Amino acid sequence: MVDYIIPKIFLETVERCARKVALRHKAEGVYKDIIYQEFRQRTEAAAMGLLALGLEFQDRAGIISKNRPEWAMADLSTLWLGGISVPIYDTLIAPHIAYILNNAGVKIVFAADEEQLDKLLSIKDEIPSLKKIIVFDTVPAEKKKDYVLTFAELIELGNTSRDKYGQTLTDNLNKIAEDDICSLVYTSGTTGSPKGVMLTHKNFVSNVIDTITVIPLTGDDTLLSFLPLSHVLERMGGYYSMIILGGTIAYAASVDTVAENMTEVHPTVMISVPRFYEKMYSRVLETIESSSAIRQKIFHWGTRIGSQKFRADKAGQKISFLLKLQFAIAKKLVFAKLKQKTGGKLRFFVSGGAPLAKHLGEFFASADIIIVEGYGLTETSPVITCNRLEKFEFGSVGLAIPNVELKIAEDGEILAAGPNVMKGYYKNEEATKETLEERDRKIWCHTGDIGYIDSEGMLFITDRKKEIIVMSNGKNVAPQPIENLLKSNKYISQAVMVGNSRKFMTALIAPDFAALTKYAQENSISFSDNADLIEKPEIKDFYHREIELLMKDVPRYEQVKKFRLLPRELTQEQGELTPTLKIKRKVVDQNFAREIEELYKE
Repeated sequence: MVDYIIPKIFLETVERCARKVALRHKAEGVYKDIIYQEFRQRTEAAAMGLLALGLEFQDRAGIISKNRPEWAMADLSTLWLGGISVPIYDTLIAPHIAYILNNAGVKIVFAADEEQLDKLLSIKDEIPSLKKIIVFDTVPAEKKKDYVLTFAELIELGNTSRDKYGQTLTDNLNKIAEDDICSLVYTSGTTGSPKGVMLTHKNFVSNVIDTITVIPLTGDDTLLSFLPLSHVLERMGGYYSMIILGGTIAYAASVDTVAENMTEVHPTVMISVPRFYEKMYSRVLETIESSSAIRQKIFHWGTRIGSQKFRADKAGQKISFLLKLQFAIAKKLVFAKLKQKTGGKLRFFVSGGAPLAKHLGEFFASADIIIVEGYGLTETSPVITCNRLEKFEFGSVGLAIPNVELKIAEDGEILAAGPNVMKGYYKNEEATKETLEERDRKIWCHTGDIGYIDSEGMLFITDRKKEIIVMSNGKNVAPQPIENLLKSNKYISQAVMVGNSRKFMTALIAPDFAALTKYAQENSISFSDNADLIEKPEIKDFYHREIELLMKDVPRYEQVKKFRLLPRELTQEQGELTPTLKIKRKVVDQNFAREIEELYKE
């Protein structure tokens, strides 16, 4: 019988893998290892320290930090005593953090460093439930309050409280039920205020078990963790799956050092959102285009051979001797260099959080690097479907994982049922009733996504239900496929379709300024800055031609008739992207209202 209690599973893993490396983190310029036995000791001490500070069964503890060993220890120590962890993106500003802490009734908050501490000190008086702040790093003397302590002090408190709280910790652990809430995960809020998704121990553990049944993660894997742990995909796939299997988690020093860290830790698996693969693809193309003509020919020949080999393998066709020989040469001349940049041991990438453009999957597959795309929601812990290594389709998010059922509603919305579906939204019965529906003795989750299932059971996402653009002529346009098509052009970094209640479609385009600058230099176009560059008639004409080519196979009413080049990329700081890099369309519409109106001037 499966035990679905996360801390109990962790303790079982420690019994099996006590001397094995659990966590790797960069300190003083080198990666340092924490074995499972030490991981347990520090986590247990932290749990007893939390008990000594007054955190009780089902109390809430927040975590505001980038990925690091203490994040996992804070989460597991909270769960160990039967508490509920509340992960918060460290990029959020203080008022947004205050909203989550108050909504969840958080009693204790773990903060990464002085920057996060400053945010919490500025809002402490607004959060009556908050009693203690625990900082992973050292705290300057002038900011040391009676309610502020360091993680090292928490562990010391726990070790000195072992006799007093050891039995309580055991009792609390044994009291946890699989359907108890273990985490409140707040949605990114693309369409309104964040909602606290109530996820249970069984939600998470069942999702890990059902997913690794079809995606072959093992205890031998090393996973490079850089997608924020506040993101439920990284939490489940890059953290809980590893501690259940006894694998190794290596933390990236930062998002900016991922490329460097890959060559240091040699990961076998990595999880990310499509934006990471888009940027990786752009950098590869830039490198190739700046190479000699012969290198460019070799690269394109190699990817063409790789594509032929991949398509033949996928179709189950016999590979000819000539193709085998060509592929072996391409592997050595082209693919080996690309794989070396990933650390040389990568088995596959995993993509989720947003649709992966079809051309990206095809490109990496042709270079002998597979991206396994899946689909899910925070509300489903998160995985609903995924492609398999032995069965996948680019443009599809794959088959339902075991024990999860899919259904397409009359309006095209995707519904899902299974043990991974949340309990509901915390303190929000109205939103819960809108999302969860009991039918056929099952709880169906309304995903908010539009899609279809093909004859082989593969799910295809066409768009977000709330993001469908309704034009003034009544025609409906799904923006994401066209936006992905636009982003397939190397000179386009981001694209946002516009057209609600309008008679034709337009787009806001954020150029890839590295590629565009190079184009301008090669064509002797002088400019002072990005704002000046995008106003050049030659540049506008150039983008007009590029977009016209992209639109040739798009239905006429969906085609981009006009566009506006933006002088910068959309950012989280401007409120235009969620922490998981999804576009907040309402904010973009507000921030660029003038530019949009100009597009529709006669």
